[in-house]
Amino acid sequence: MSNALAIATVTVTLREILQESATYIVPGSEVLTLRPQEMENRPADNARINIYLYQIVPNTALRNADVPTRRNDGTLIQPPQSAWDLHYILSFYGNESTVEAQRLLGSTVDILHSQPFLSRNKIRTIISNANNQYLAESNLDEQVESIKFIPLVLNLEELSKVWSVFFQTTYALSVAYQASVVLIEARDIARPALPVRDRNIYLVNFRQPVITRILSQSAISQGFMPYQPILTGHRLRIEGSQLRGAETTQVRIDQTVVTLDPNNISDRQIDLVLDNTVTAGVKGLQVVQTMKISTPERDYGFVESNIAAFILRPTITGSVTVATDPNNGNVLTVPVSPIIGSNQRVILLLNQLPTGNPADANLKAYTFVAPSRDTDTSEIAIPVFNVQQGEYLIRLQVDGAESLLTVDSDDNSPTFNQYIDPTVTIP
Repeated sequence: MSNALAIATVTVTLREILQESATYIVPGSEVLTLRPQEMENRPADNARINIYLYQIVPNTALRNADVPTRRNDGTLIQPPQSAWDLHYILSFYGNESTVEAQRLLGSTVDILHSQPFLSRNKIRTIISNANNQYLAESNLDEQVESIKFIPLVLNLEELSKVWSVFFQTTYALSVAYQASVVLIEARDIARPALPVRDRNIYLVNFRQPVITRILSQSAISQGFMPYQPILTGHRLRIEGSQLRGAETTQVRIDQTVVTLDPNNISDRQIDLVLDNTVTAGVKGLQVVQTMKISTPERDYGFVESNIAAFILRPTITGSVTVATDPNNGNVLTVPVSPIIGSNQRVILLLNQLPTGNPADANLKAYTFVAPSRDTDTSEIAIPVFNVQQGEYLIRLQVDGAESLLTVDSDDNSPTFNQYIDPTVTIP
């Protein structure tokens, strides 16, 4: 691979190749690598070729060949490599009466067509030349890809645009070429990995677990009604196909791995109990099957199912206490299950209970956002302000999952088929 001197080495090597051909066609001619503006100060009749690198562009085919170059921790996998195409404009000067410029042009296109590649021997000769000490550290001759010159087809308009960037420079007979491809590799050294001692081949059947639906304990007990709410402590049933792995089967809910009873795992379903470690909200559940495929044997993640979503609702587990603060209103402390995470968004909802007519349209409703917390908690304190005195139904929303209200099922009760619990009295 070549280093940062590669571009300059290409230019100097091209100059030497064209010099040999030009001297044969027009004795005494010279090949230069100057800016076109500097050619204005030289005698017009001197036979010469000027090589000017006017543009470099990323090589389309190899520009991302080395991605990625670094690991997640920033350590180097392989030295970064960039790939470039060089665009040259070759201009020709000489006595017009003997068409020297055109003869030099002919020799140039002839040599670049018959020998379009830069040979390694020619590059080594240029690098080792005592007159080119500034290229002594170049290693272009070690580049895997050969550098080829390709004529660029520029019409009159395109050619005039190229020359227009050379301020106050008279146009000269010229032709454009592309040198492709130059690979420049960084000097960074990758950290070598330890050698592989043993190579093991394992043949396993590809079994992709698929989750079709998730049901709660209440849905199972009520004849598999699929839309029953899911609460902490419920037995969750996962249905699908190929759910049991060859070695180990795990269920992952968000980033939490849930412990399974091997007796509750089959190809068609998995039963598990949701404990207090799974927080409320919209959850993503995935079946992960692992197997031992190393020496010595260790567990490695092998195949994962699709991600199925379900909503785990919070539950208000006891009486809500009210602390009165003359300066800051009231503070409601709500016991809740499962534990509320420190980063979870919690909203308190209050709906006033009717004292007379259940259809009273003047009943109040309030919404309050819980303050931020530093730790997980099973009791959350929420300040409430400007709440009218009375009894209220209370609900919590945790990351969009809302706690349930109890419906009066006593048909002899005056509140039959109405929400009656949980409640809190605001003094």
